[in-house]
Amino acid sequence: MFTGIVEEAGEVLDLSPHGAGAGLVVGAGKVLRDLEVGASVAVNGCCLTAVRVVRGSFAADLSPETLDRTNLGGLRPGAAVNLERPLLPTDRLGGHFVLGHVDGKGTVEALEPLGDGNWWLSVRAPRELLKFLVYKGSIAVDGISLTIASLNGPTIGIAVIPHTYEVTALSSVRAGSEVNIECDMLAKHVHRLLEGIGTDGLK
Repeated sequence: MFTGIVEEAGEVLDLSPHGAGAGLVVGAGKVLRDLEVGASVAVNGCCLTAVRVVRGSFAADLSPETLDRTNLGGLRPGAAVNLERPLLPTDRLGGHFVLGHVDGKGTVEALEPLGDGNWWLSVRAPRELLKFLVYKGSIAVDGISLTIASLNGPTIGIAVIPHTYEVTALSSVRAGSEVNIECDMLAKHVHRLLEGIGTDGLK
């Protein structure tokens, strides 16, 4: 489990297809301090397992499901990615509960400066995810815990503060970029429960 508070922006060193999946190698610093083989690490909000850890980088395998559901398959060497280690029981929860299970890919419509280092991010979300999105609710975009500031049809508006822009890979996105979206897990569970009440007559 993660919080959506990105620890550092890493760099893709290699992405190599093999069979139906692929292997990803990411250059990093901070997240390598206690990262071991078999441990989890979130890359652009997608929970991956480290299969090799060496000085300055780690490697992870990407399954066909991961390649289909996330933007990781479209990465190229040199691309910046958001990295976060799992939440410790003793950590402060600075963002919101993020599982690292990406629900789908959104498309950046615009990233516009607001002045004083602030930015406005507009993302078009898949229609099947809209039922989980609420005004002032939490959302993870490429693993970053953010707050929905506006909802206009399928377009989400998000205010990005200077710190978030500076320490994450957001500065590398452009109109048309694909981003990973994970909806608030509480919204998904509530929706599923209400869906069951409506179809099964549960009380």
